[in-house]
Amino acid sequence: MSRLETPADLEKLREEIIAGRNAKEKWVAVCAGTGCRAYGAETLADAFEEEIEKRGLSDRIGVRRTGCHGFCERGPLVVIQPSDACFLGAQPKNVPAIIDKAVTGEGATDKLLYLDEDSGKRLGNLDEIPFYKYQKRVLLANNVRIDAANILDYIAVGGYSALAKALSGMTPEAVLEEVKKANLRGRGGGGFPAGIKWETTRKAQGEPKYVIVNADEGDPGAYMDRSLLEGNPHSVLEGLILGAYAIGASEGFIYVRQEYPLARTHAAKALEQAREYGLLGKNLLGSGFSFDVKIHRGAGAFVSGESSALMSAIEGRVGEPRPKYIRTSEKGLWGKPSCLNNVETWAYVPQIIDKGADWFRSMGTEKSKGTKIFSLVGKVKNTGLVEVPMGIPLRDIIFKIGGGIPNGKKFKAVQTGGPSGGVIPESLLDLPVAFDELSQVGSMMGSGGMIVMDENTCMVDTARYYINFLAHESCGKCVPCREGLRQMLAILERITKGWGEEQDLDTLDELAEFMEAASLCALGQSAPFPVASTLKYFRDEYLEHIREKRCSAGVCTALIAYQIDQERCKACGACLRACPVGAVNKSEDKVFTIVQAKCIKCGACYTACPDKCRAVIKVPAYTIQNQPAAAATLPAGKQ
Repeated sequence: MSRLETPADLEKLREEIIAGRNAKEKWVAVCAGTGCRAYGAETLADAFEEEIEKRGLSDRIGVRRTGCHGFCERGPLVVIQPSDACFLGAQPKNVPAIIDKAVTGEGATDKLLYLDEDSGKRLGNLDEIPFYKYQKRVLLANNVRIDAANILDYIAVGGYSALAKALSGMTPEAVLEEVKKANLRGRGGGGFPAGIKWETTRKAQGEPKYVIVNADEGDPGAYMDRSLLEGNPHSVLEGLILGAYAIGASEGFIYVRQEYPLARTHAAKALEQAREYGLLGKNLLGSGFSFDVKIHRGAGAFVSGESSALMSAIEGRVGEPRPKYIRTSEKGLWGKPSCLNNVETWAYVPQIIDKGADWFRSMGTEKSKGTKIFSLVGKVKNTGLVEVPMGIPLRDIIFKIGGGIPNGKKFKAVQTGGPSGGVIPESLLDLPVAFDELSQVGSMMGSGGMIVMDENTCMVDTARYYINFLAHESCGKCVPCREGLRQMLAILERITKGWGEEQDLDTLDELAEFMEAASLCALGQSAPFPVASTLKYFRDEYLEHIREKRCSAGVCTALIAYQIDQERCKACGACLRACPVGAVNKSEDKVFTIVQAKCIKCGACYTACPDKCRAVIKVPAYTIQNQPAAAATLPAGKQ
């Protein structure tokens, strides 16, 4: 290895790498992201390497341990390149058959192929599988093609060509103008135009200037930034270097959550390799521009994802937000101009500089350009990471890519934007997914969380769950957020226990309005969204809990009870064996009943009851709660 002194050196190295890569006929890409590692992907990759060597095929077939392929629910994932043949749920025992398929086209791999429920056919390639077919993978595309821990793989697919282009033929102002022209909006939640933020930082008084990657992804169920940093860390680093060049910064930081060990490892490896090749440090590619990066580990506080709180944490202080009358782009880290964007935003910059602003603007809507990565989770058949063009309808993401709702259930709502996001009902399924459109209906883009809910979801309990999370994660610095969340949580808990009053709904509305207007940072300002949106679209469920003391979704334990339908009961005893507190009674003639005075409403009996009878049922608690304990044990229909 020799240090790259000029852009010409980089291109020469790229040609050599490509020649070496093309020498092999095929590559086995094993997803080695965090999710697939939990399924045993490391052992699977080892098995491929051993089998290939055993057969003497090392000169023909290579193995890459890549980043997340996206279809996380079906891991471990294996893709044979260049054909893009895709195998789902692969195990070491399947390795010989997969290699047979790759070499000869024959192999017992049908069970590892995607089964299309509509046609009944097995689909073998990425572009055939609906989960991938309807996406537009721009940032995630290389996650299937490169080893994240190998800078040479990144260079082979065009990595650092945008940096060479900028340093050799563009002024910092030209780079800045290209990003502004592209109208790249921040993917971390606020959607603020990145180019304008860069320009403000560049013009601000004070030296040195800093650029920062926000990889403090704290939303429950969200892992977009983690997967990019794990699977393609050099794309983020290249974007950061370009931003530093445009802004005039000499030092940068990558702020990574403590809970992301693999992302930290790959980011650190990327920095080490970039320094070795002269892509970080002094005089990059002979341009005279110098820049270096440090990694800062976050302590796991949700509020530290907010820009000023994150900078306070880097400074070694408590991660609390600061008043925004002075922007961090003017006085941020250590009082100096600082530009912060999230992982996804920085990763887009190399592609914009390489392909041009017009290419980026060709995707998306008038005000929301490009693509967006979402973490599609919840009550949907195909969960995982999806990348789609801005403006795609929610319906297409949930039903075309996600495959719809499992177990024949009905769609009820989808929450976008993480715990501070709003819920969107079925009537708005055709809403375009874009910054302004989501805001108009009481939700937001956020970092990209998308949680699907079915008919068995209680919207009051959903609001309570997220407010509980946010109340614990609030830094407590400002009264509107700290006390507003506590009061909201107390009211919601009363309602889910059947103690609510109709005037509570007016109080929730007032609290939401006050918090949004008066909270210090974006966490407090957006925290009421789960409550405000569920009140707007599902107010009838709140009234049901208050007026009827009933939870039709069967979620709020204080408002439901379990009984055994004697006409359905097969007397199998599954409920008796499952009950942890002995609340299921068995009479001499094998009649099973539930003793309500003992029942803790854990639902174990309901879960254990076999589908062939489904005798354990949920009923409104008020129908039996005022009856004597002895009467409550009588068979259903005789009480």
